[in-house]
Parts: sequence; structure tokens; C-alpha cells
Amino acid sequence: MTADYLTLNRTGDKMPIRGFGCWKIDTKDAEETIYQAIKTGYRLFDGACDYGNEVEVGRGIKKALDEGLVKREELFIVTKLWNTYHNKKHVRAAFDRQLKDLGLEYIDLYLIHFPVPLQFVPTEDAYPPGWYVGDAKSIAFERSPIHECWAELEKLVDAKLTRNIGIANFNCQAILDLLTYARIKPAVLQIELHPYLPQERLVKWVREQEIQITAYSSFGPTSYVDLTETGKSYTSLLDHADVHTVAKKHNVSAGQVLLRWALDRDFAVIPKSVNPTRMQSNLDILEIKLDAEDNKTLDALKTNQRFNDPMTYGFNLPLFD
Repeated sequence: MTADYLTLNRTGDKMPIRGFGCWKIDTKDAEETIYQAIKTGYRLFDGACDYGNEVEVGRGIKKALDEGLVKREELFIVTKLWNTYHNKKHVRAAFDRQLKDLGLEYIDLYLIHFPVPLQFVPTEDAYPPGWYVGDAKSIAFERSPIHECWAELEKLVDAKLTRNIGIANFNCQAILDLLTYARIKPAVLQIELHPYLPQERLVKWVREQEIQITAYSSFGPTSYVDLTETGKSYTSLLDHADVHTVAKKHNVSAGQVLLRWALDRDFAVIPKSVNPTRMQSNLDILEIKLDAEDNKTLDALKTNQRFNDPMTYGFNLPLFD
């Protein structure tokens, strides 16, 4: 059986390996969904300013805490700094807004969502602000270097407002640069990972830096069907014949196979579902044992197709090239 956590550098905190993602959970469903997820057994919740549902996520957490279903220290709450708040003048205010929205006294892990400093948008103008400023048709950058942004995250650690800090969607070059000046090393890198896009070389190098990895989009294009042409046209891993062959062999679902594939590589996973049955099945993956033949079948699906790519959204930002 796989250990149910990853140990983070510096703090030694045990981050649950089976988490619950908050992306694309409608605000009308979020409170009850998070509450039910806690009842089901989830302890890690992965959110972000950009998801636009942190108030409701916080209410779901509060409901579970108030009912004594779980203690705060048993939860591992992750959220992310959005691109428009990278300037050193805006990081703390952005974090404080998120902490207030979530109704918490501290965060377990705070990530820089993208290594992309966008033009600042005041919260009274738009929240969450998204990628564009107002009615603009192209994204606008600002001169807010990551080294200044990271120093502000380190101050959040010093103030005991977040226990750990990390990064998302950073490539090797961006991480290497960060490591040359970071006083506090990133604890976690969150990136897109699935059999289509295993990113073996990046994963190996990041692990050598003692940084743990969280995989998002474990089911491939599923979350992007309504967002991009690639998401629409690519075969969902949940529907892939080879994934179903492995699932049938073990009498489990395709989703469970894909999550187990990630756990076998020591990635934390953050699937989401508002369906109680799938919510439970996504959690019931520790006892599944994929053999060498199964992994060979799944590894053969590699195409290096990325679905969460700013270029596919029309942003003219080749972030991963």
C-alpha cells in the first residue's frame, strides 16, 4: 500500500497524497460539495483565487469544523496567488483577502499559480480578475519580478500565515532561477501530469531538488472540453480503450486507474467531483496494485499533449515552449 502522504521539506508537514480539487466547482454547489468531501474522507483541498469560489469553499470547511467532523489541524488547505498580484506591494493584500474568504487563520500551502506577472487589477474593479484587464483583447504584463514576489511569500511564512510555500506551472529554468535566491525552498511544484503528459525529466529533476509534486488534470482533457479545441478533440483518458482494459482487469474504474498511475509515481492528486459515488471512488485508490504490464500499457499513451497551455486559450504566451 502506498503511504497516504508526502513529507514536505523544511516543515516536515505530511501532505495528503489524495486530495480534492476546487477548480470548476460552481459557487452554488461549492459549500455542500466541500462539506460532503470532508465527510467522505478527503483532507487536502486545492483551491485558488482564480477559481472564484473561496468564500463557498470556506463555508464548507467551517460547516465540517463546526460539526466536529474534523479538526483544522487534520486538514491541509492549499490555495494560490493569482498573476495580477505578483507585485511586492500587492502579495500580502491578496493573501489576506483569500484567508478572509476562506475563513481560516492560516494556510497549509500557498503557491504562485503561474510564473506570469500580469498587470495589477484592483479587487474593487474585478475579483477574481482573470487574465485580461477590463475589455482588453490581449494580456498585459507588468514589471514584477518573481524574486520580489517570492520574498513576499517568505514573509507570509515568517508571519505564520502559511506553513509552506510553493509553485505551480513553473518549468525547469524558472525553478532553477528561483533556487538561486530563495531563502525558503519551494515545498511543492504543481503541474499537469497524466499518461499523455508524464513529464519524466522535469519530475526527476524536481525530486532531486527535494521538492514534492502534485499532479493536476489526472484525467487528461476532461476539464478542457468546454475551454479549448484540443480539449474537445482529444480522446479523454477516462474513455480510452487501453485505460478501460486495465480497469477491467482490476475491476476498478478508469478514473481509479489514472489516479493510481499517479500515486505509483509519488504524485499527490487533486481530482474533483460533485457526484458522491465518484467522490468516493476517487478516494478508494490506495489498495489498487498496477503491475508492470499495466504500467507499460499506460506509459505507451504518452504523446506529450498538454491541455492547460495559455497558447490554446489564445493568450500568445508560449509558457511551456
